[in-house]
Amino acid sequence: MDDTLIRYAHFLGIMLLTAMLVVQNLLLSRQLPRSELRRLLLLDRVYGLAAMVILAAGLMLWLMVGKPPEFYSANPLFHAKLGLFGVVAMMSLFPTVALLRLQRQPGEVLVVSPSILRIKRLELALLIIFPLLAVLIAKGVGNS
Repeated sequence: MDDTLIRYAHFLGIMLLTAMLVVQNLLLSRQLPRSELRRLLLLDRVYGLAAMVILAAGLMLWLMVGKPPEFYSANPLFHAKLGLFGVVAMMSLFPTVALLRLQRQPGEVLVVSPSILRIKRLELALLIIFPLLAVLIAKGVGNS
C-alpha cells in the first residue's frame, strides 16, 4: 500500500493542530469577550479533529504502511512520543471543558482562569519536542 496519502494526512494534521493551538494562544486572555469564546470553541473543535487525524494516520504509519511495526515498537523514543501525545491530549481536555462551561457565565466579558492560559501555553511549548523525537526515531536512534 502506498503511504503517500497517509503521510500527507499526518503532516496536514500536524500543521492544522499547530495552527489552531497558536491561534488559541493568541486569542486567549483573562478577560474574554463572548464573541471570542465562540471563536475559541470552534478552534478547539478543529484542534480536536486535527489530533484525531494525527492519531489515525500515525497508527496507520506504525501498524500498516512504511517501516515494519517492530522498527517503532522496539524504540523507547517512539513510546516517549506516544506518551507525550497522550499527555498533551489529556491536558487539552481541561481547557476544553472550562471553555464550554464559560458559555454558561452571564455577561459579554468572561473571566478565564489563569490555569487555562498556563495549560494552553504548556501544550504549545510541548509541541517543540515532537519534531525532535520524530527525527531521532526516523534516524533509528533508540533502536538496539
